[in-house]
Amino acid sequence: MVDSPPASSPDDAGHGAHGHHDGLLKLAVGAVGVVFGDIGTSPLYAFRETFAGHHKLALDPAHIMGVVSLMFWSMMIVVTLKYVSIIMRADNKGEGGSLALLALVSGKTKTRRWSSGIIVLGVFATALFYGDSMITPAVSVLSAVEGLAVAAPAFSGLVLPIALVILVALFTIQKSGTNKVGLFFGPVMLIYFAVIAVLGLLSVIKTPGILWALSPHYAVEFFLIDPVRAFLALGSVVLAVTGAEALYADMGHFGRNPIRVSWLFFVLPALMLNYMGQGALLYRLGMPALESPFYMLAHESLRLPLVALATMAAVIASQAVISGAFSVTHQAIQLGFMPRLRIAHTSAATVGQIYIPIVNWVLMTMVIILVLFFRTSSNLTSAYGIAVNGAMTIDTCLLGVLLFRLWHWPKWAAIPILTLFFIVDGAYLAANLTKVPAGGWFPLLIGLIIFTFLTTWSKGRKLMIARMRDGAMPIKIFIESAANAATRVPGTAVFMTSSPDGVPHALLHNLKHNRVLHERIILLTVKVVDSPYFPDADRFKHEDLGQGFHRLILRYGFMEEPDVPACLKTFGECGAAFKMMDTSFFLSRQTLLPAERPGMSIWREKLFAWMLRNAESAMEFFRLPTNRVVELGSQVEI
Repeated sequence: MVDSPPASSPDDAGHGAHGHHDGLLKLAVGAVGVVFGDIGTSPLYAFRETFAGHHKLALDPAHIMGVVSLMFWSMMIVVTLKYVSIIMRADNKGEGGSLALLALVSGKTKTRRWSSGIIVLGVFATALFYGDSMITPAVSVLSAVEGLAVAAPAFSGLVLPIALVILVALFTIQKSGTNKVGLFFGPVMLIYFAVIAVLGLLSVIKTPGILWALSPHYAVEFFLIDPVRAFLALGSVVLAVTGAEALYADMGHFGRNPIRVSWLFFVLPALMLNYMGQGALLYRLGMPALESPFYMLAHESLRLPLVALATMAAVIASQAVISGAFSVTHQAIQLGFMPRLRIAHTSAATVGQIYIPIVNWVLMTMVIILVLFFRTSSNLTSAYGIAVNGAMTIDTCLLGVLLFRLWHWPKWAAIPILTLFFIVDGAYLAANLTKVPAGGWFPLLIGLIIFTFLTTWSKGRKLMIARMRDGAMPIKIFIESAANAATRVPGTAVFMTSSPDGVPHALLHNLKHNRVLHERIILLTVKVVDSPYFPDADRFKHEDLGQGFHRLILRYGFMEEPDVPACLKTFGECGAAFKMMDTSFFLSRQTLLPAERPGMSIWREKLFAWMLRNAESAMEFFRLPTNRVVELGSQVEI
């Protein structure tokens, strides 16, 4: 019964995040623990894969300096300039992420011919995120545990079983909440970044010439000397910036400034010191260090503790992605791209801490399949990157709309920046496409499947609502004809309806079968707007229809949890206060029938019907009292 109306066009895109009253330093530390786990574990595999991956590079000064330079300038352009400096200004009432950005942009483009294309891009970016959320835990944990083969070669045969045990344990604890575990995230990641920075610095001190790699001319020289391999190397270099989109997606949890402070003054220096340290190590030792330049930075006696620390960091990175999958799914449900799913709250104090069982177990199954199928982190990196890069490219497209339509930047300022971003994203995307046969097909396949689900549900739901609206009797005619003819009984009847027009099917069926009407009848529609939160003062829209009939629209933001009974208790503009023991909730459960002129192809109709049958009950989704709910069936053609 949730209706997602056209965007409400919030105009405060440049405002800061909401409700961040804690100290900047405390939030910055928290951001290090949650936001930077993905990009922070990239040194485990990114530098190694650039040289030892499917397109091997020579271990000579020109290639080493070129790769370090590419990584540094990638982080400066993609992360620092694009996300930290520009895109993070585009918050939707404090919230970030592809869906929040889509809701923000679509509000300004809904009357334009290409608005549907913008929506499709945003939805596809969301679909790609799920592919990424399957690969990140697999590659992060596996690459960390593979350090055992370096630190203690005798245990190399246990790498796969240990990785699987860790991953299964990680997904199993999700249902109990991660609030207490989360308290350790910040300190552990602070130690992790400090350690990798020190290890990198010690290596750089031994080979200080690596510092010259910060000059962009080494990246340019790399392309001039070996253009084909330099282009192919971009497919691995991009692994250094995977997780950049998390800065934007997690903005609602920590705020813009704490994330910026953490990145600029702690995370970026630590990552670059480590990458330069790995480059310096390869410079000195050559091929022997290529097995694992990350772990080789540490003294032999320290490698086992480093494996333990890196594994904890990988688990934290995986946790952030899993939590992100729950959050994105919740947003998609509220915005009308997914059917209702069972959502459990794992913290009474923090609204955003949720657990979605079906998402958790599907992710765990796919992650285990990935680990068993690819078996090594090196093989997994072939599948990694393309989903992230696809989402980043889509973010650049949406950014173009933002710059011109919302922020009204002059062309002389917007075009050069967008051109730079499109060139960088396009180069990375083209390089990643070469990895499709070796594993890049997996996130694309997952993205395509989920995109099909999202668009099928969105279109089918709109068609179903339109068919129901077409056949609905005007409410005024119904009231005039039925109000006095039917027997009125004491109490309140709340009829949940997805359309704020016409007579709900449940009301017609109830009158037909029971031949009574309650003294007070509420036609209730729950709408989810394109803002993350909706002010309590404006939450209700009420219309007195006469004869004891009331039309009530209850509005929520896409980050909020609908609680219909709790809201009704606070509303006092339609007679006596609501008492749940005197209130009955009537729901309509639709059964789909094939139409002569189907609005969708038959296979998509069947898919939509299956999703509708398996959707979470509206009773649980809206938190209705179980002993006060009546469900009535109806048939709808789409």
